[in-house]
Amino acid sequence: MGADTPRRTLPLPDASKNPPLRLLPAGSLVTTGPVDHADWNFRPLIGTLSRLRFKAVVALLGSRRMTRLLEIGYGSGIFLPELARHCDELYGLDIHSENERVASILHDFSVQATLMTGSATDLPFPACSFDCVVCVSALEFIDDLPRACDEIARVLEPGGSCIVVTPAISKLLDLALLLATGQDASDDFKNRRERILPELQRRFTVVRRRKVPSFVPGFRLYTSLELVPLRGASAG
Repeated sequence: MGADTPRRTLPLPDASKNPPLRLLPAGSLVTTGPVDHADWNFRPLIGTLSRLRFKAVVALLGSRRMTRLLEIGYGSGIFLPELARHCDELYGLDIHSENERVASILHDFSVQATLMTGSATDLPFPACSFDCVVCVSALEFIDDLPRACDEIARVLEPGGSCIVVTPAISKLLDLALLLATGQDASDDFKNRRERILPELQRRFTVVRRRKVPSFVPGFRLYTSLELVPLRGASAG
């Protein structure tokens, strides 16, 4: 992009919604892999439900401002503009190789982020690098979840926390997903969803745990958690 290229602006938040979200617009999204469905966030109905994941993260972040925040599995970068509002330095890691392209799109919207290609099972950061790690619908795609949990704990500084949003396990919801999108959840997740919460609880203490959405009794699409490493878990 040339120096004279005008910066684009993100849509202004809708003040009637709480909390407002600052997302990359649909027309600026790039598909970075077979499970990157960022466009779903702008589809009728399923988009409303999908955006609940981001609202759950914002609710757990609250009014805190992080020094260095890492999003694992940032995909198209759709959520990074919002996360940038909550930290001084923003980082993203994903297995795809579109990091420079996504960073360029973010730059067009005045969002600065350091994006890297790599695996959650071998994070390319020193120990105690971040005061917050965010994983939105990411852990269910990782085969070696124990190793990924160890790595997340390693890069968190003392007092740092990990915020996770993971999908619920429901045959009814899986059927609804198939009918709405043609996507078979069993193909994407296999049996990894069942292992996420037990594995997290072996390596972290759950500080807060919420069902999403919170306003419908007995109905859960996602689980959102804030976790801190167990004593000794972050040693690397």
